[in-house]
Amino acid sequence: MSHDASEPRAQFRAMTEGTRDDWAIIATSAKAFNTTLPDRVLAHLRLLDGDFGGYQVDRLTHSLQTATFAHQGGMDEEYVACALLHDIGDTLGSMNHADIGAAILKPFVSEKNHWMLEHHGIFQGYYFFHFVGLDRDLREQFRGHPHFGHTAEFCEKFDQCAFDPEAETMPLEAFEPMLRRLMAKPKRSIYLKAMENA
Repeated sequence: MSHDASEPRAQFRAMTEGTRDDWAIIATSAKAFNTTLPDRVLAHLRLLDGDFGGYQVDRLTHSLQTATFAHQGGMDEEYVACALLHDIGDTLGSMNHADIGAAILKPFVSEKNHWMLEHHGIFQGYYFFHFVGLDRDLREQFRGHPHFGHTAEFCEKFDQCAFDPEAETMPLEAFEPMLRRLMAKPKRSIYLKAMENA
């Protein structure tokens, strides 16, 4: 990303020196930067291309298949975007990948879908944990939680079955417009009021 050396800059060198004018400059810059968030997310998702990790399909294809199945299953755009990005953390958070996708989408999705993203790794374990020396019923600790069924359904219907090299898989470009629409309007963030005033 290139930066224009002539663009206005805040004058402080420590936040204790900041003024309202400084923060107005920063807010204007942040507003422009935030509009390119989908581009950065899509670029990071593309890093999964070619990374098979021992599976039949690479991680990008798995993500696209999960989103394709959710779309074909009549799920709304927010849910489909969650399906698309559910494993985006595989590159930088390989020990806690579910947390990464959940953190990226938290400002833009419902609490229900955020919980699903954050916990899908444990719920997905139902299908394989017993083969790697773990408790496949680890998800049972959440039995009774309002989003238990929602998360179990995501894994069963859309995630665990998305490793098929012959399955219909929509291209990433098909999902870009819905991701851009979703990320254009945050639902929850400590910065919402500031964004509205910028």
